[in-house]
Amino acid sequence: MGENKEGHITVLEGLQPVRVRPAMYIGSTDTRGLHHLVYEVVDNSVDESLAGHCDRIFITLNSDGSCSVLDNGRGIPVYKMEKTGKSALETALTVLHAGGKFDKDTYQVSGGLHGVGVSVVNALSINLSATVYRDGKVYSINFSQGKTKNPMEVREETLLELVQRYKSTYGEGTHVVESDRDEFLLKHREKLTGTQIKFIPDPEIFETTIFDYDVLAHRLREMAFLNKNLAISLKDERSGDNETFFYEGGIREFVSFLNSGKTILFPDVLTFDKRDEDEKLEVDVALQYNSTYGEQVLSFVNSVNTREGGTHLEGFRTALTRAINATAKKNNLFKDPGANVKGEDVREGLTAVISLKMAHPQFEGQTKMRLGNSNVRGIVDSLVYQSLLDYFEEHPKTIAAIAEKSLNAARAREAARNAKELARRKSSLESTGLPGKLADCSERDPSKSEIYIVEGDSAGGSAKGGRDRRFQAILPLRGKILNVEKATEHKILKNTEVQALISAIGSGVGERFDSARARYHQIILMTDADIDGAHIRTLLLTFFFRYMKELIEAGYIYIAQPPLYRISKGKEFEYVYFEEDMKRASQKFGDKGVTVTRYKGLGEMNADQLWDTTMNPEKRTLKQVRIEDAGYANEIFEKLMGEDVNARRDFIKRHGKEVTNLDI
Repeated sequence: MGENKEGHITVLEGLQPVRVRPAMYIGSTDTRGLHHLVYEVVDNSVDESLAGHCDRIFITLNSDGSCSVLDNGRGIPVYKMEKTGKSALETALTVLHAGGKFDKDTYQVSGGLHGVGVSVVNALSINLSATVYRDGKVYSINFSQGKTKNPMEVREETLLELVQRYKSTYGEGTHVVESDRDEFLLKHREKLTGTQIKFIPDPEIFETTIFDYDVLAHRLREMAFLNKNLAISLKDERSGDNETFFYEGGIREFVSFLNSGKTILFPDVLTFDKRDEDEKLEVDVALQYNSTYGEQVLSFVNSVNTREGGTHLEGFRTALTRAINATAKKNNLFKDPGANVKGEDVREGLTAVISLKMAHPQFEGQTKMRLGNSNVRGIVDSLVYQSLLDYFEEHPKTIAAIAEKSLNAARAREAARNAKELARRKSSLESTGLPGKLADCSERDPSKSEIYIVEGDSAGGSAKGGRDRRFQAILPLRGKILNVEKATEHKILKNTEVQALISAIGSGVGERFDSARARYHQIILMTDADIDGAHIRTLLLTFFFRYMKELIEAGYIYIAQPPLYRISKGKEFEYVYFEEDMKRASQKFGDKGVTVTRYKGLGEMNADQLWDTTMNPEKRTLKQVRIEDAGYANEIFEKLMGEDVNARRDFIKRHGKEVTNLDI
């Protein structure tokens, strides 16, 4: 995209490596990698917006399994390149590292996948078509698995096509009076530029090629928050769902959105943006505190979610701690003169968004999880620190509320530390090393050991009787564990079931957590196949996400899949894991003499049945728990386990297959 200058398209190497090792370019070939394709195409349109040439992006999930992205930017250049003999459009889509982002004159700021985005999408798609609208003409070209199917075609855009594109991009009656529209479109045809990319992911590459509307909506909403002059629409032709994301308040509205349903400490969202002209860097910050005990800080660079943080986040955190301590001490807000709250204390209940825009970001890893520019840390620290000092000086009630919450957090942290020390001294773990209810395995190699966490003594008895004692341990828990989303750390660590869980796993918790000390590399949540079982599983997942996230990231957490029914006739039988399969299995045995056993709980299965269906490594099905988007996961846990009843009800109604007599 941009002006017709050949120097803007720089050719570095070919495309073939992408299909050979796709995970090197998009991170994975599972659902996360699949959706990354969409983000890469959208990123190009967002870059046009950052450059001031695009204010509308329209994403459609088509009924044929394809995804199309249309924008009203300048259109990808189409001139012929002397170096390749091909059009700039074809070169950008078929040659790795060929794109305008390698030229600082085209884009001062950009996201995208190190300049390889669209060509990588092309390489990993069974079909991709590109349509460019420039100079009143339509330029189109088609590809398959990264290879060109036909030369670029050029033709005049008809009035009907102009009208249809205008409607799809801007909507009926927008900007132009209906009666004057046709004349307007013909007169300004050359100015109505844009690009449309339509692609079908290659099933040979991806584990699934079915796009998830909610996953995309979450990311696109983020993009709209981060680019307040940009409207992004998402339409799903499969379900009829459609939304348009447009936020004039930018990240201020983002923080309000994240804090919706929570009790806030002060009504205003603290916002400021600062520039460093020498480094051509701009940092935009919005923050607000709520009454919860968690922290939700999202960081972005050029609209790309840096999920693992980086130097910009480190600079922000340092500045926040320094500014709160300095202002609180200056105004005697800490009753104890020697009080000095730590970073974790000042971030309790914090919701913040940090958006950095810079010319030459250096990301660690191909998928930009972490910013690595060392000079950014000090720059952000300095800019944010002074801005916070100025704000606190003008808003004494705000800093007073933050200081009080931070001091309470420091006291709670000290109480939790004392509780841990007391537990270490008093617990029988000091002598036996294991909780009494744990039936351990004989294997001592964690990579070969697994533990089943089950509900109640009945299920625990069946599991203990059916397990292979060599490598399978069983930990029965009594009822539903504490909802850690609503409790303080001090209360959580005093809970008997939580203590047993922490002790059995062996990795510790909090400051002393070390995933290398985990006694099992397969931690399997085995609950009943009903609503109560799902609730207990969610409580356990909430605990692991909040206090042992590294175990999830290491791939140690799994969910067992026990059957719902046993269908039998005579000596023949079949286990069924889903409601919709029960009739199919019954019909297979014939209509007469069929016995259908509904398992209300794991305890209703004897040891042999539980082994055969759920614990035998040769037959069982386990679902590995992974974090594809920590921010999205955090949002889901808050909805499901937090204080906002309405948000939870709406979520369940949208995602539940059947919701009757809903009582939340």
